[in-house]
Amino acid sequence: MIVNIKKENINLYDDNFIPKDYLINELKNNPYSKILFLIKNNEIIGYIYYSVIYERVEINQIEIKLEKRNHGYGNLLIKELLKREKKDITLEVNENNYPAIKLYEKNNFIKKAVRKNYYNDEDGLLYERKYIIKNFTNK
Repeated sequence: MIVNIKKENINLYDDNFIPKDYLINELKNNPYSKILFLIKNNEIIGYIYYSVIYERVEINQIEIKLEKRNHGYGNLLIKELLKREKKDITLEVNENNYPAIKLYEKNNFIKKAVRKNYYNDEDGLLYERKYIIKNFTNK
């Protein structure tokens, strides 16, 4: 089950990833922030934290519990985001985060730019996925 965490249902959050006070502050003070949690058997498996900024979405963070990685949960969260947000999506990732890069490229994100030394001595890679409206017409 994928749950959109809001101020009204913050009690579902069990503080595994982001400190609860930070989460409450973010949801209360940032109207652009959204967080989707993947819950299985009453356990939070992972989340995707993103911002909807006018005509685009920016993925701020995606995280899956270490012991639950490589089971398709990150892909599931990305797919859910794509269903919910019909906009272009951008993100930035460390050049050495190979599992994340593989996940993004699998979901048709394209590398657009490099931020040199963004992570001290490591580069940040900027990725984008354009939202494409499929136009089906009978001819």
